[in-house]
Amino acid sequence: MPKNSPSQTNNGANLGYESELFKAADKLRGNMEPSDYKHVALGLIFLKHISDRFEARRQELEEEYPEGVEDPDEYAAENVFWVPQSARWSHLQANAKQPTIGKLIDEAMLAIEKENASLKGVLPKEYARPALNAVMLGELIDLISNIALGQARDTARDVLGRVYEYFLGQFAGSEGKRGGEFYTPRSVVRVLVEVLQPYQGRVYDPCCGSGGMFVQSERFVEDHAGRVGDIAIYGQESNYTTWRLCKMNLAVRGIDSDIRWNSEGSFHKNELPDLRADFILANPPFNISDWGGDRLREDGRWRFGIPPTGNANYAWLQHIWHHLAPTGTAGVVLANGSMSSQQSGEGEIRKAMIEGDAIDCMVALPGQLFYSTQIPACLWFLAKDKSNGIARDKKLRDRRGEVLFIDARKLGYMVDRTRREFSDRDVAQIADTYHHWREGSGYEDVPGFCKSADLEAIRGHGYVLTPGRYVGAAAAEEDDVPFEERMAELTAKLGEQFKESARLEDAIRKNLEGLGYEF
Repeated sequence: MPKNSPSQTNNGANLGYESELFKAADKLRGNMEPSDYKHVALGLIFLKHISDRFEARRQELEEEYPEGVEDPDEYAAENVFWVPQSARWSHLQANAKQPTIGKLIDEAMLAIEKENASLKGVLPKEYARPALNAVMLGELIDLISNIALGQARDTARDVLGRVYEYFLGQFAGSEGKRGGEFYTPRSVVRVLVEVLQPYQGRVYDPCCGSGGMFVQSERFVEDHAGRVGDIAIYGQESNYTTWRLCKMNLAVRGIDSDIRWNSEGSFHKNELPDLRADFILANPPFNISDWGGDRLREDGRWRFGIPPTGNANYAWLQHIWHHLAPTGTAGVVLANGSMSSQQSGEGEIRKAMIEGDAIDCMVALPGQLFYSTQIPACLWFLAKDKSNGIARDKKLRDRRGEVLFIDARKLGYMVDRTRREFSDRDVAQIADTYHHWREGSGYEDVPGFCKSADLEAIRGHGYVLTPGRYVGAAAAEEDDVPFEERMAELTAKLGEQFKESARLEDAIRKNLEGLGYEF
């Protein structure tokens, strides 16, 4: 059995109840595009969630403080949205078979936004459009009605949150490249969160998509017996539709946050210019060429050099560095080319970041982790103060002049024909390696996997940060295949390749002769 088989180790995914529910919901969409149906289904899950929380709080007040049942402040005090009578799930469920159900849902969304300022402009309100089949809507309401039925209040919220998150991931997969614009694969987010360990402080994402980084950060705190209120969430998103998804995703989880939207984006209209975050987690769009860098040549964020106008990768890295607190750390997902590119001054910026001790760790990722692109990706981990002279955590050692390289390209397992995920063990292997290295306790270089390199070694490689250049080759694994058999297999493969090459050469020669060339 392969060492990373999901039957051997928990992969962290919830592929039971959520999977079956999504299959049932997906059947109902008929010929609707996933990009349209996504908002239909997720909007209803959100509505069910806030209605359930409202009813649970209402029941508590009826038992403990009946005078407060109709007081919206009593709900807001528990981070519960006020849901008017016409917007409650019980009302919609009772009318699910009516031909006017789409209009009733739109009215419910409008009523909720009117009563809750933080949701203004967030909820989808296109259920009454002719393209939406009323029968399908009714069946979808019936299906969603069973989510978390009979569960305790806290458990029900978690179930609805898991369902919402799972649906987001499945829709991202269905939409392909477009879906990846709003969703970072859970495997990648888990590595970022487990490496950075955002227990306490300000967490920021300048291109936050649907909010998965924040959900995982809060879950990390909960899983490690911390207090969710110990972290403050900040973010910005330029796509209005994605911003709405993010706001709903966080609200389903009961996560309080400050998520800003504007169409200009973090480079040109930085909504949080004074924020200095303890943790930054980001998955910027790869290799964006039209980011308007020509209008920002003198910007103060470019600490290590002016980024090229034809690629935003190094603009993202420096924007993120700029927003780190004095002891802050960041994890950034970028295309592999960012580790070695010499174009338009990128090599000089990378050199300045290395010499300036801005880079703590580089991780090469395996292929097929992402829905949106087949471009190989990597993780950059930045640290504002590698000396830890002012660090809160005195366990950390002085790492100036060193960078940790991790080659994780062989980790993970295929969940289907096109997509790979990390198991819990894979995530722990990466995170533990980084923590042992950073703390100076129990770390050892592992050929083929990890290497702690000093500045001299990095200079020797021309400031290229590709982990494969540093970690070397893994020790050969012993096997029971006799040398003669392996040699015969290789000889046969080479023979086939030579035959194919000869056939190709012959075909090219004949074509060229037909054009008048002589040999």
